[in-house]
Amino acid sequence: MGKLVRYITDDGAAYIIAVDSTDMIAEMERIHKPSAVVTAALGRLLTAASMMGVMLKGNDDSVTLRFNGDGPTGSLIAVSDSNGNARGYVQNPIVEIPLNDKGKLYVKGAVGTNGYLYVLKDLGLNEPFTGATEIVSGEIAEDITNYYAVSEQTPSVCGLGVLVNPDLSVNCAGGFLIQLLPGCPEETIDLIEKALSDIPSITQMLQSGMSADDIAKRAMKGMNIDKLDESEIAYKCNCSRERVVKALLTTGEDALAEMAESGEETSVECHFCDKVYKFTPDEIRSLIKKGE
Repeated sequence: MGKLVRYITDDGAAYIIAVDSTDMIAEMERIHKPSAVVTAALGRLLTAASMMGVMLKGNDDSVTLRFNGDGPTGSLIAVSDSNGNARGYVQNPIVEIPLNDKGKLYVKGAVGTNGYLYVLKDLGLNEPFTGATEIVSGEIAEDITNYYAVSEQTPSVCGLGVLVNPDLSVNCAGGFLIQLLPGCPEETIDLIEKALSDIPSITQMLQSGMSADDIAKRAMKGMNIDKLDESEIAYKCNCSRERVVKALLTTGEDALAEMAESGEETSVECHFCDKVYKFTPDEIRSLIKKGE
């Protein structure tokens, strides 16, 4: 299981979430079998969604990140519940492009640098909160930082990383998200900037054996921080046969009748976990009666 931790400075001026999402991203790779650069891109977005998810208040709240760039991956979607359990989907999972000029996976080349990051928070109200910001980097972390600055006016710093093995399995994945709280003094800001000026990459820290707690402490080096809580996170889909039935009912009686008259099973596949739900013609006819 992955691990997510939350800390706050002892003066209440800044807050950090750090996560080891290796297991979660490995499960995503097992389900979707994307190419290496797509694993890195969607893995970063899932990790960010997980950290944003635990900031929600209600047990049934959720956050959806949709990265619509102009790159060959097409849309990337990550959804997290308020416990940090996330699931994701990518329009084009197989993208093969050259490495960047540093010999690393070229994430921004895969997802694109023109387009928008959409953030939808379902807080159980009549309408979800929706924010959108232009893509400024395509590397995901910088775009999350920009989203908070522009859409929520919250000074933040996000770091994300996914290391993919030559056999396309996930070596490690994780991230951190620092936010300044109202009234944060300049001294704290200076300490954070100093700590981040020479911080190793997320994947370097994880490869060296650092835990989520270690990453949080390293990112806030020079400051006294108190642990708020920790939780286990996983790749978790909330699909069910009942949800699929509700979705089928929304297609309307004519569409259902056409499915039943085909004489063949109707298969509905979940984009997030690839689970397939099958319905016989008789079951479809029963749904028509149910919807009457």
